[in-house]
Amino acid sequence: MIELLEEVRERAKRALNKPSKYGPDVDISQFSPPPERPYTLDLIRANAHLLASVGIDVTEANRSGSYYQLDQEAVQISVKSKGLTVMSLKQALKEGIIDDYYWKAVPVDLDKYTAVAELMGNHQGYVFIVEKGVKVEKPVQSCLLMSTPGAIQAPHNIVVVEEGAELHVITGCTTMMEKAGLHAGVSEFYVKKGGKLTYTMIHAWDEETHVRPRTGVIVEEGGEYISHYINMTPTASLQTNPRVRLVGEGARAYLSSIVVSKENSLMDVGSTVYLEAPETSAEIVSKTITKDFAEVVTRGTIVAMAPDTKGHIECDGLMLSSTSRILTVPELDARHSDVTLSHEAAVGKLEEEQIFYLMSRGFTEEEATSILVRGFMDVKLEGLPEELKRQIEVAIAMAAAGL
Repeated sequence: MIELLEEVRERAKRALNKPSKYGPDVDISQFSPPPERPYTLDLIRANAHLLASVGIDVTEANRSGSYYQLDQEAVQISVKSKGLTVMSLKQALKEGIIDDYYWKAVPVDLDKYTAVAELMGNHQGYVFIVEKGVKVEKPVQSCLLMSTPGAIQAPHNIVVVEEGAELHVITGCTTMMEKAGLHAGVSEFYVKKGGKLTYTMIHAWDEETHVRPRTGVIVEEGGEYISHYINMTPTASLQTNPRVRLVGEGARAYLSSIVVSKENSLMDVGSTVYLEAPETSAEIVSKTITKDFAEVVTRGTIVAMAPDTKGHIECDGLMLSSTSRILTVPELDARHSDVTLSHEAAVGKLEEEQIFYLMSRGFTEEEATSILVRGFMDVKLEGLPEELKRQIEVAIAMAAAGL
């Protein structure tokens, strides 16, 4: 393991100045790891209302386990379900149980942000492993909270769903400060034969934070990966493009995103799926709303590399101001003749006729606008428990009312 750590560390050093392919570049030298200091769960509990907005239940009543990280320190780890392992990356490395997964789905030298995670992340982050055939009924949650101005938070997370197992992971990320910081989290997901992973990530940053998540997913035969990404708050800049590889026959992926961008936010949000085995399929659905001077690029790429594969991309954008911008970039790459790929992309504004119609029914203009925005943001949230669906619906309603 020592040799592996030394090898990836050297690769990371060589990539420390390597810019991302997409999104605005960020000078990482202006950020630094936060000082080590003791944290307690009391600080987490004191922010229960804030964490609830990103799907985190501090009571853990409907959770199978939890991982809380404040800045670069793991504050609390718990597990309540048999067949589920919950631990920190540092502990997993020490025990040698993730040697086969460490930096295998995401290259450590992909760009400067993956390099930061290895060099400055203090080997923190969560590791969730579900044993073969175990179907974990309640979601496991991870809370990544930033509290130090000008700091880097760079967790490295690994999730392994063994053969025939099922797991739902809820990750909530937010900040308690209003000074510039950098979140550069890396997540690697491995879904074995016949396994199923549902992953829900909810972000609530502030207008000074730069966010650079990096995600890689490998799905084996008959496996299923469902992902939901939700961000309804302004941030200085956000760039993410998870890469999903369907390497086993009959594997499936569904990725949805709901992004609200306002003020001066710059966001570049996308998903890429590789159909590498026969009878694999993928669907990418994105809903984007811009206001004020915000700019958003939405990307969706499906690469069909094997026969009898199917993929569909749907990108919808709604502009609520003439000074904002939306750029949709759907890409279909067919590398075999026996594939079916399609895409739909649309960008527009609220129709005045619809607003006038609702106003004629007794709604105010603000209420009518909110109703139409909520309808636009409606997406198929597969695999979510009802309580989380309701929570997301409330968050969407609040965001719509605030627009």
